[in-house]
Amino acid sequence: MADTIKDVLCRSLVGLAEEDDNMVVLKADGVSPWLSGFEKVFPDRCFNLGMAELDLVSTAAGMASAGKKPWVFSTASRLVGRAYDALRTAVALPGLPVKVVTFYGGVSAGEDGAVSQILEDLSLMRSLPGMSVWVPCDGLSCGPILKEAYKSDGPAYVRLSATDMPDVYDGQSLQAEVLGAVSLRAGDGVTLCACGIMVHEALRAASILAQQDITAEVLDCRSLSPLPERAILDSVHRTGCCVVAEEHSSRGGLGEAVASMLCKNYPVSCRFVSIEGRPGQSGSPRDLLEYYGLTYQQIVGAAVEAWTMRRR
Repeated sequence: MADTIKDVLCRSLVGLAEEDDNMVVLKADGVSPWLSGFEKVFPDRCFNLGMAELDLVSTAAGMASAGKKPWVFSTASRLVGRAYDALRTAVALPGLPVKVVTFYGGVSAGEDGAVSQILEDLSLMRSLPGMSVWVPCDGLSCGPILKEAYKSDGPAYVRLSATDMPDVYDGQSLQAEVLGAVSLRAGDGVTLCACGIMVHEALRAASILAQQDITAEVLDCRSLSPLPERAILDSVHRTGCCVVAEEHSSRGGLGEAVASMLCKNYPVSCRFVSIEGRPGQSGSPRDLLEYYGLTYQQIVGAAVEAWTMRRR
């Protein structure tokens, strides 16, 4: 087992803070355990603003205007749900370099239920002007994404899961182009685009499809905005069809981004594995993934459908 997302998060933040005296961390109540490693090293650069996400974002915007480089941490439902107006007007519109990291995106809040889950955060955030959006699939991929987000001039949003995910990357160097999609498995039968925990399901689906003589290329689309258009197009030109899997609403997320791009550039048969217009509910994260059909079995079925109608 490689480092957990929490380990990588704290180590990355400490490294960035050592390089830049202007870096600060602002957090809401409930996420302190994720940031304890950073706070031990830099207690005077970590600020808790309580359960006041609107103030959290507004304070970060003010600090960024004064030359600081703030990170903002809270749960996804509270930050995006309660502070979207501030994210839009105080951060995105002026293009301030505020880096937003949220936990418990998708259904990973589990038993806390629908109010604590948010299935539309990626749609909301990628619609903001100048906002880059990333979704790591494991701990190792998290580090380079955080560093890339910090280097960017504008605002950024990084969605982290509440639970540690199985390792995808094996400790070898990740591809340098963080903004691109990483090809995790080669194939010319169908393109499987996925982000976050659905990357693991896509890899499992590819193994099943291989037994049916359908070779799948699996793309880790860790950057939703900007979308890695070139990598997706190159793959789809080889395969002629595509499946997009995401732990998110079917509206406005990775699926719609890929579909819109392909419609304009290279129309092919597409299928989508996502949550169709339903709210979250209580249950273990694993049970909820199965309830909403966010599994490798659903990806296999969608891939077979897309493959039968592929562009030849």
